[in-house]
Amino acid sequence: MLTRAATTRRAIAGIGLTLLLVVGATLPAAAARRADPGAGCPPAQPDCSVWDDEPGNPGDPGGGGDDGGDDGGGGGGSGTCRWNGRTVPCYDEVLGWFSSSDGCYYKLAEPQGVAPEGQQWYVKTCNGGADVGNQTVVLLDDPPAGFGAPPNPEELARRALASISLLPARLKVAPRKDIGPGLVGLPVWMWATPTPSYFGPLTASASDRGVTVSIEAKVDRIVWDMGNDEYVTCDGPGTPYDPKGSRAGLTSPDCGYDEGYSEADTYDVTATTHWTVTWRGGGESGEILVTRNSGIVPIQINELQVVTR
Repeated sequence: MLTRAATTRRAIAGIGLTLLLVVGATLPAAAARRADPGAGCPPAQPDCSVWDDEPGNPGDPGGGGDDGGDDGGGGGGSGTCRWNGRTVPCYDEVLGWFSSSDGCYYKLAEPQGVAPEGQQWYVKTCNGGADVGNQTVVLLDDPPAGFGAPPNPEELARRALASISLLPARLKVAPRKDIGPGLVGLPVWMWATPTPSYFGPLTASASDRGVTVSIEAKVDRIVWDMGNDEYVTCDGPGTPYDPKGSRAGLTSPDCGYDEGYSEADTYDVTATTHWTVTWRGGGESGEILVTRNSGIVPIQINELQVVTR
């Protein structure tokens, strides 16, 4: 007679998990070949490392930076401005400062010609800087709006952030899908590779007109979506599962789904890596929050059946 006994189930949970992992570890090399991760990048995800529960190289990150807007743009500018639907740098080393009042750049003419007292000559480049071949020299009483604005430290921080890649942490789970399915009620271990490339800290800096902003980026937490409307938040990288260790078959000490799944099914597990980027410079400081999503990894969970006599 087959029954499900909760107390017996928990008692043999450690044995079940250990057997699954130890048996898989002794498979011949041909049987232990790399499995299809079955993972896909989420829509509109710029940096996606397709991951599974086996060693291997993650996918090409495809670019760096945060989830936010553009950096200063060409010419080493500070901040971004808009003109006729285009994003342009608010400052350009060649053209000068952009004025949103007329869509023109202004730069002090060198050398200055003869001018009435209090007035100065400016080289004017209009149409958002596109009319470089049709520049004019104008005489103004006062600098145009926005002229001579200092660098924006936060924009410099975002420019520094754009120079590095914040990757979703390289994640692993136990039981491992390449070995075999897990069982109802058995604990699940989750962990991430705690190297600077995937967990931080990463540093960078950007400078403009005498102002330098430095940033440090590191993972604050990883939130695991277990695929059944339950979530596990891990503050650190977690502990790798060792089938021969002292905690084999037990719950993870710091990052695990301790109660396991309550029903047999195939679950799509994902994880969101939360990066915190702190920046300082130009007399200011702040934080930029960035998230990176993993791909989708299916985990099969089978029924745990116990024979009673």
